[in-house]
Amino acid sequence: MTQPVPDHGIQDTGFQLQDGLDEAIAAFCLPEVLGFGSVFGPAMFRADYRDGQWLPGEFQRYGPIALEPGAKVLHYAQEVFEGLKAYRVDGREAALFRPEMNWRRLNSSAARLCLPAVPESVYVDGVFGVTALNEAFIPGASGESLYLRPFLFGTESNLGMGVAREVSFMVIASPSQAYHPGSMSLLIERGESRVAGGGIGAAKVGGNYACALQSAARCAELGYDLTLWLDPVKRRDIEELSGMNFFAVVDGRLLTPTLTGSILAGITRDSVIQLARSRGLEVEETSIAVDELLEWIAQGRCSECFACGTAAIIAPIRELGEADGRRCQLPPEGGAITASLRQALLDIQEGRAEDTFGWMAAIPDRYRRSSMSL
Repeated sequence: MTQPVPDHGIQDTGFQLQDGLDEAIAAFCLPEVLGFGSVFGPAMFRADYRDGQWLPGEFQRYGPIALEPGAKVLHYAQEVFEGLKAYRVDGREAALFRPEMNWRRLNSSAARLCLPAVPESVYVDGVFGVTALNEAFIPGASGESLYLRPFLFGTESNLGMGVAREVSFMVIASPSQAYHPGSMSLLIERGESRVAGGGIGAAKVGGNYACALQSAARCAELGYDLTLWLDPVKRRDIEELSGMNFFAVVDGRLLTPTLTGSILAGITRDSVIQLARSRGLEVEETSIAVDELLEWIAQGRCSECFACGTAAIIAPIRELGEADGRRCQLPPEGGAITASLRQALLDIQEGRAEDTFGWMAAIPDRYRRSSMSL
């Protein structure tokens, strides 16, 4: 069962519809091959912040946006973003997975970068309205979805070092296949660090991902899929992958790195913890020394590892490796606990199982195309 959109009493700012949007939606066709994040739906949303207040948002045709060359986002990286999904399987109406959690995290990240908070009404307009307008293009196979990318960025044109007083909030949508189907091979990163202690590791900002690209390129050169990052001080304890959280099954218990302030608090991570506990699994949030984990794997105490995130859902890890070529093997296709948790989570997201957690949010009628008077 899907849940209503949360209402925290914030007055609706209203929204507008760009001319030609209906024609753009009618003319759009899904390609046969989607990939992940490479196909964009025909409708997007934008709301601007000026003079200390949010202006009415507008649903627009997906397309280029104009920025002043001096925009703060281009020079001081004042931007944050989120990622969430809408699912529509077997012809049912679309529902979003835990969108209120993304709103809270977006504003937590915004506060860290001195950006204004996005009111709930503006956020709800963006994510639910864009989902409704692109609903016909949500792929229906299991594991596929409409990936939504809300983002907030400083648009004020001023090269002085300071907080942007003009800001834009946008939501775009991408009909997508699973981000990383199958199992993954990880390179243990012992040299570089993703973030610094006391920095912005717990915020979802583009800079965290940009600084991971060099390691990602080295991963590809060495035949690995992704980087496994260690803590930024001692390079000892496992933190996360570049865009996913890490779990290991050790002696039948599910372990995941504790949130230290340099690890993103993943919404899928939180969901996996709740789901696992509801199924009788013991879950421990703790420090996991990478060398100790390698010993546990060799001893057979660690039976499986997996990563989780909005894009990947739950993906098994088949090996952990070093830059010198040493590799520690895990079950090639993952283990029983990984497979069970992935299927249980997908069953809730795709409407095959009862949503006892209240995670799925239905689209309010006011965002249906007929109600929006396109």
